[in-house]
Amino acid sequence: MSTAHPDHPTSGTEPTSGNPAPEATGAEETASQTPSRASVIAAAHARADCGELFAELSRRISHRTVSTDPEAASATVDYLDGELGPALARMGFRWQRHENPESPRHPFLIAERIEAEAPFTVLMYGHADVQPPQSGKWSPGLDPWTLTEREDRWYGRGSADNKGQHTINLAALEEVLRATGGSLGYSVKVLIESGEEAGSPGLDAFCAAHREELAADVFIASDGPRISSSAPTVFLGSRGTTLLRLRVDERERSHHSGNWGGVLSNAGAILASALASLVDSRGRILVEALRPTGIDEPVRRACARLEVGTDPGDPALTESWGEPGLSPAERLFAWNTLEILDFLCGDPLSPVGAIPGAAHADLQFRYVVGSAAPEAIVPAVRAHLAAHGLGHVAVEDRGGMAATRLSPDSPWARLAVDSIRRTTGAEASLVPNLGGTIPNAAFSEVLGLPTVWIPHSHPGCAQHAPDEHMLAPLAREAMGIMAGLYWDLRSHRPE
Repeated sequence: MSTAHPDHPTSGTEPTSGNPAPEATGAEETASQTPSRASVIAAAHARADCGELFAELSRRISHRTVSTDPEAASATVDYLDGELGPALARMGFRWQRHENPESPRHPFLIAERIEAEAPFTVLMYGHADVQPPQSGKWSPGLDPWTLTEREDRWYGRGSADNKGQHTINLAALEEVLRATGGSLGYSVKVLIESGEEAGSPGLDAFCAAHREELAADVFIASDGPRISSSAPTVFLGSRGTTLLRLRVDERERSHHSGNWGGVLSNAGAILASALASLVDSRGRILVEALRPTGIDEPVRRACARLEVGTDPGDPALTESWGEPGLSPAERLFAWNTLEILDFLCGDPLSPVGAIPGAAHADLQFRYVVGSAAPEAIVPAVRAHLAAHGLGHVAVEDRGGMAATRLSPDSPWARLAVDSIRRTTGAEASLVPNLGGTIPNAAFSEVLGLPTVWIPHSHPGCAQHAPDEHMLAPLAREAMGIMAGLYWDLRSHRPE
């Protein structure tokens, strides 16, 4: 079911065809003020400098859109209906909020701005939801729901993930619309979800059901961090992830280690052996079926230009960890990892002299395109354990997301990198795929789109933690980057 909003001027009407109202687009610009790429970027920078961008983000941060909190559902609707929808309407978009059949408290918003005879369409994306506030754990004087500026940082829940990022993109697009009198030369659609921090429930099914409404030629969005705060970054997908639980159940309870040691199996020892058979003491995956088939040459070339862990405060990299013979960038962006997240047997906080009857461990398998299919991962682990005499160790699939990647040689990737170079004078870091995982498969696999991500956050932004923040200089630079890209798209013709 879709919910239209007749109280908003363009909700429930035909899409704008390149002629929004003058007050929404700056159509009063005179012929003597002929817009140029440089003037549009300057206007985008000015929007950050004068406080307008901060004010926009401040309003949005105040909406307590925690997707894992059932009581926050009304805040999410208010954010979509009262904040984003009207902002899009002022830019000439037609928009609607749609219910999420799989997760009713995580609705979607679709907006479109269709120009006559446009040669292509861009699909933009953002997520309205945020992580829980962790109130009381922020630094003194900071509140998760109040955007606060200290030195060069804007603190607030969602400032980096993701309200700050989609606010920048929409604001930069609006500057291009103002400069051009409302004619982009291409069409734009926007999808906002509200359950990304809860695993994007229903996103794949929603994209499949609304395939025609979301039809486009390229997907351009922002989420996640740059490779470093000083390096403009483009990434083209994400590693996939599968959460696994290994479980050993030998008996219902523990027994005295003196009375029974040597004659009763130890669930902890069995589980430790199982884990050691999967990944060695240097982090190398030992399950052949979980290893990539190799690294494609375009991916290898892209990784050769990347440096990892260069920001102040980044942890020191562990030498010789992971797959031998690979650079840090290749291990992070072009290879797989199997991480042990926890290991529980007995009572670690109050150990006693008893043989544990049960044990379990949670693992996270992160993998790149060219690895085992998602449905083959658990069978591969089970077969490996059985071959090592550990077939009685249970393996549970606890969910995940698929690996995705656009080729670094894609013309859309080249367009983004070239545009950023023109704007900043710097060579953008082209990352084949994010080391983490985002719901990119909904766009690359379900909708079949080339996906280009341009993040506006940085590795030390404290997303998902107290004191989440966006860097003000980075936000300003991002405004210019996106305004330049949206301008450059006006003269682009898909190859």
